[in-house]
Amino acid sequence: MPAALYALALGGFGIGLTEFVIMGLLPEVAADLAVSDTTAGHLISGYALSVAIGGIALTIALRRMERRTALLGLLVLFIAGNLITALAPTYALAMTGRIIAALCHGAFFGIGAVVAADLVRPERRAGAISIMFAGLTVANVAGVPMGTFIGQAHGWRATFWVITAIGLVAFTAIAVLVPRTSAASGGSVLQELALFRSGQVWLSMAVTILGYGGMFGAFTYIAFTLTEVSGFASTSVPWLLIVFGAGLFVGNLAGGRAADRNLIRSLTVIITALAIILVVFALTATSQVATIASLALMGGFGFATVPGLQMRIMTFASAAPTLASGANIAAFNIGNALGAWASGLALAAGAGYTSPLWVGAAVTLAGLVVLTIAARVRGGELARPLSPAPAPFEGAHA
Repeated sequence: MPAALYALALGGFGIGLTEFVIMGLLPEVAADLAVSDTTAGHLISGYALSVAIGGIALTIALRRMERRTALLGLLVLFIAGNLITALAPTYALAMTGRIIAALCHGAFFGIGAVVAADLVRPERRAGAISIMFAGLTVANVAGVPMGTFIGQAHGWRATFWVITAIGLVAFTAIAVLVPRTSAASGGSVLQELALFRSGQVWLSMAVTILGYGGMFGAFTYIAFTLTEVSGFASTSVPWLLIVFGAGLFVGNLAGGRAADRNLIRSLTVIITALAIILVVFALTATSQVATIASLALMGGFGFATVPGLQMRIMTFASAAPTLASGANIAAFNIGNALGAWASGLALAAGAGYTSPLWVGAAVTLAGLVVLTIAARVRGGELARPLSPAPAPFEGAHA
């Protein structure tokens, strides 16, 4: 695979670290900025909302810009946002930094997915996308624990200084390794927005929201499941999350390879397996051995959907792949919010700490139903041996 893919993965690593590391540092952030834990938690939800908005708005704004230049501009936002967060003397300024950093998230992965797919031959595109997203999974496996340890030892601001430095390194790597492309072509904004007239584009986004949202809904409250049901000590949770993160990493790469062989069939198998794993997890959560295995499998099959889901929407929006890709990144974050909200409702209703797993399984099954409908509407898609080839993207193939 081209070295440029690993430069994109480094950018994804920094962005993933920014998104997730705050979860382990909320007590330190709340104490330092003199706000409640709940208020500090808004630094997470504010980031997610900004991702959803920026994923579409900035992708539209940058649609005519040469793609490497666009990626570098987005990393400038990333660096500036994290620098502001690291320096912020007040909660309001810290939130401002989080919002600025988050604006680049959706557009970076949206544009980056098109660039990654454009660097390789058509039959290897999903695998190339999975390498870019591997940076996000490594952030969960190694980056978040490392960032949490740094923040606890040297203050939470130290973590954001490190993330700012990672942004500078990623900027340099992309500037050096990612080839320039011709300026993106296309019609007016209204013409590109016409991709949303496609029923398959909407169905693809619905599968993303439900198929990924189910896993995230189960994961949001996993610490309570691990401590209150499985009986692990709270000090074990970070290490158990590394097991989950390892599953993300392996699943992402395996899912990319599977999607290159048969896009829709692989998604069908993966989403079905994820629903089954969540049910088994709920039924066996009192067993610590079974819980560890379920955590790894939940992460693996949960993130194995990502390359295929991203490739599917780009397939049906070949006239505006960058906008479609950015919109699907927004859909992932909507799925995050939906899954967490539904699981929260179950907990508030007193359904117990395995209820997020049951909710996740139900939401995932809904995604499978939508995927099956989409395949039937298209006609025989499940029977096709290979994913349909998108129209060529701009740029050279390795």
